[in-house]
Amino acid sequence: MDVMFDTEIKSLLQTDPAAAAEKINTFIERQNNTPLNIAITGETGSGKSTFINYFQRMTNDDAGAAPTGVTETTIDVKEYPHPEYPNVKLWDFPGIGTTKFPADTYLELLGSRKFDFFIIISDTRFRENDVKLAKAIQKMKKKFYFVRSKIDNDLQAEARGKRNVNEQEILQKIRNDCIQGLQDEGFESPQVFLLSSFDLHLYDFPLLHETLERELPELMRHALLMTIPNINLEVIKKKKKALQAQIKYYAAGSAAGAAVPVPGLSFAVDIGIIVTAVTHFVVSFSLDIPSLKKLANTTGVPYDDLKKVILSPLAAVKITSELIMKVLSQLASVATLMAGEEVSRWIPIIGIPATMAFSFAGTYKALSHILNMLAEDAERVFKRALGLNSSE
Repeated sequence: MDVMFDTEIKSLLQTDPAAAAEKINTFIERQNNTPLNIAITGETGSGKSTFINYFQRMTNDDAGAAPTGVTETTIDVKEYPHPEYPNVKLWDFPGIGTTKFPADTYLELLGSRKFDFFIIISDTRFRENDVKLAKAIQKMKKKFYFVRSKIDNDLQAEARGKRNVNEQEILQKIRNDCIQGLQDEGFESPQVFLLSSFDLHLYDFPLLHETLERELPELMRHALLMTIPNINLEVIKKKKKALQAQIKYYAAGSAAGAAVPVPGLSFAVDIGIIVTAVTHFVVSFSLDIPSLKKLANTTGVPYDDLKKVILSPLAAVKITSELIMKVLSQLASVATLMAGEEVSRWIPIIGIPATMAFSFAGTYKALSHILNMLAEDAERVFKRALGLNSSE
């Protein structure tokens, strides 16, 4: 985050703690609620709705999932807010080129709303309508990404009746075929991402995520990271790093609350801030109950088996003040800091500044410890869901 912002917060904590608290709350709110609108387009049957569902950590049968089927199931542009982060929306477009939505009408529809980027999905070579779509998006000066879907089906078809199959050769052949077709249509250096919506951790989805990370503005990049499924251990590490960067602002908010000379209020503020932050951590790592149940449904690993590898008392439960206080009471260093916070407020002259310092340190230490526990749980759940050994 901008050094000037950090300097401003430090100055306000010394001169106007209430203003500092307001500015911190606005910053965290903006970070965690930045709108991100992703348009999913392509021809009928290309796998748009399935992609949306699995990106949203849903199965096709879940309530609220995008409808899927062998015939055209999307008859109008429909938004699908992320279940945990509704600021991130995936927009499902009808299949381009159908009788209900001929290409020209479709392109008008495309430009009628503001989208941050487009994903063009095809389950074969990219056809004429896909190219029209991409060129129209180019004219709007928006980013678009070609996704070749249903790669698992292609690999199964290639392997049928054969003893030795080189998966990488098949994937490269499909990729080259798609790229060549796009080059023939006038795209100089097209990049095509191969994926299976049922196995986002395989093939090119991690590469697609890395590409989006490079090309999106900072706040949108953060929004995407928090909502993306845990497709590999690297994503979990990135989430942890991003959440760790927020902890100093939660702690600064805690220090601002400590400046109010009311006995017991500072402790209550600290607990409230920690509850808010930990709830955010748990959801970001997909360790909340709904997310774990969805993971069980999509992977076939029983929910109870996923819960067995969780060691933190703060995952797969409702986060309450009572639970947070119970966890913190078991952390000697944090309990000491919080005790010092209340005692120091009665010291003449330096009491309030000391209380603020204790409050900052206690909240920072508590959240850092909890974040480490939850990140380790997320890694264990990921490995269990994919049937990996702990050493892999």
